[in-house]
Amino acid sequence: MSAYYQPRRYPASDFPSTPDDDTALPVVVVGAGPVGMAVALGLANRGVPVTILEAADRVSFGSRAICVSRHSLEVAERLGFGAEVERIALPWLGGRSFYRDREVLRFEMPHSTSDVRGPMVNVSQSELEQVMVDALTSNPLVTLHWAAEVSGVEQDAEQVRLTVDTAFGSRRLRARWVVAADGARSRLRKLSGLRMEGDTYEGQYVIADIHWRSGLPAERLVWFDAPSNPGSTIIMHQQPNDIWRIDYQLDASDDPELETSEERIRDRISRHLTWLRNDVPWTLEWHGYYRARALALRDFRHGRVLFAGDAAHLVPIFGVRGLNSGMEDAETLAWQLAAVVGGHGDESLLRAYSAERHAAWRQNVDNASKSTLVMSPGGHGFRTTRDAVLALATERSEFSHLVNPRQSSATHAHASPLTWPVEPDVTGALPGDPLEDRKVLVRAVGGVEESSLNAVRGTGFAFLGFELAPSDADVVAASAEQLAESLPAEQVRAVVTAAPGSAVEPGDDLTVVEDPDAALAQALGARAGEVFVVRPDGLILCRVTDLSALSDVARHLVSGTAPTGGIAPSRVEGGLPSPESRRERVWLALSRALDSAAESDREGMLTRLAMLLGDKVGHEAFEELLEAAQRTAKTARE
Repeated sequence: MSAYYQPRRYPASDFPSTPDDDTALPVVVVGAGPVGMAVALGLANRGVPVTILEAADRVSFGSRAICVSRHSLEVAERLGFGAEVERIALPWLGGRSFYRDREVLRFEMPHSTSDVRGPMVNVSQSELEQVMVDALTSNPLVTLHWAAEVSGVEQDAEQVRLTVDTAFGSRRLRARWVVAADGARSRLRKLSGLRMEGDTYEGQYVIADIHWRSGLPAERLVWFDAPSNPGSTIIMHQQPNDIWRIDYQLDASDDPELETSEERIRDRISRHLTWLRNDVPWTLEWHGYYRARALALRDFRHGRVLFAGDAAHLVPIFGVRGLNSGMEDAETLAWQLAAVVGGHGDESLLRAYSAERHAAWRQNVDNASKSTLVMSPGGHGFRTTRDAVLALATERSEFSHLVNPRQSSATHAHASPLTWPVEPDVTGALPGDPLEDRKVLVRAVGGVEESSLNAVRGTGFAFLGFELAPSDADVVAASAEQLAESLPAEQVRAVVTAAPGSAVEPGDDLTVVEDPDAALAQALGARAGEVFVVRPDGLILCRVTDLSALSDVARHLVSGTAPTGGIAPSRVEGGLPSPESRRERVWLALSRALDSAAESDREGMLTRLAMLLGDKVGHEAFEELLEAAQRTAKTARE
């Protein structure tokens, strides 16, 4: 009996149109995928009533996005459904990649004993969405309409008018703000006359879920030029309840319609499982088709319509950035839109949302595009160099990092209009960086209790002070109270560690964290007497040593600005590039050169390059390198 998740269906919703003489709805979210529901939960948690319109009558079917990052789990915890996701999900730490039948990469994502969670879990998008639906339906400020498809949109300076097709006829809703979170084929984007711009890659993949009781470990498994399917790349991921996600690459000459037939999919998967010496029965549960794209709207705000998730931007699937970046969109948009809806924040906050999340899309694309060029190289140049790297990696492990999947990590907002500048000598976590959750010890009435940074800082803003005297701790607590008065929808907490020898007492307005060996301060690069201000979405807003500057936090946030002066935070590293960075640059430059070379001159171009390099390094070093290249040629022929 299959354990595959079957979403439950919901009855079509009937609801009245918004009367012309009635107040417009505060916010309508179009799309009940993970991003739309996360926006709705974030707004409702801040007291904003939300109406969601979903064209379907159930959550999505099939695994779709399965890899949920540590940062997204933190978002889920702050939104109120994290514990249930972690209960049903399957954790994993790393994976292995093979060239034919030889291992060329074994990796682990960063993790340590101070982490509250592992780096990644797997759970089907269907199950994630169901958990979120259950959380939404228990919130009195959220109204979710099923089988309600938007067919028209008009807006002016004050409101948006939506035409909604339902099973009971057409309805008209008026809203002050609309969030378009209706996915890659966004109807709202099309109705608004908007198009995304960017790149579409040549690679095409079939994706499938199978129910298979395998003894393989929970890790990411990849085969390049798999012996079971020569010329193809195959990816395998385990999900809960013995469900396996299998993605395999189609050749450019393959007919997608033919290759997505169940017969062909079963044949491809059977060949691979047989090659893995499988004798356990399996069933095909779901399948789909995928092409890698890196596209985005130029601006994520268009009047009173705000775009989020796949409706705003698309990233290649490799590195699992789609869902995870969408969850970041949702949490950022929720607190900023809540401030605007409540009349406590200037609409410049929404300009910051668009700027931040477009920059985050670019960060994701920069990494995902490299993974895509390895997983699914299009042109002759990138295919040739990818195969050469794989052959080299069988003998020389230093080349393995080039096929690393570059798994998703939280993005930064260094260039955001909200992010404060820093002093030139600041090191460690910079304004705009995500604040990673860590285990901490909190001073309580009965002693010291174990907790986490995410838990003590709460779901809103936090003032995090390091090695403070009691008087400075009082300033931090007062500054937190001032911000809470300016943004009343936000929870604001003051969290401090005490200076050595100081007795800072916890209270209702102050949490004291024990940091006897300064491990927390060292991890963040915090200096004694310094205060970090952390945003609701986990990004560091500013680092302040002059505590009088904390009084400016509320003023700047409400106006959607940051102080001028200083330097913009940046993660640009100085000095010589690392060996890994040099190899990556060589790989990219050589691939592009081969792609641009005339077909009749590819071998000539490579010969000229080899002669020039030989002249540069000397004949002895060149002969050693030539022998190493010849040894790997045997692997490439086998």
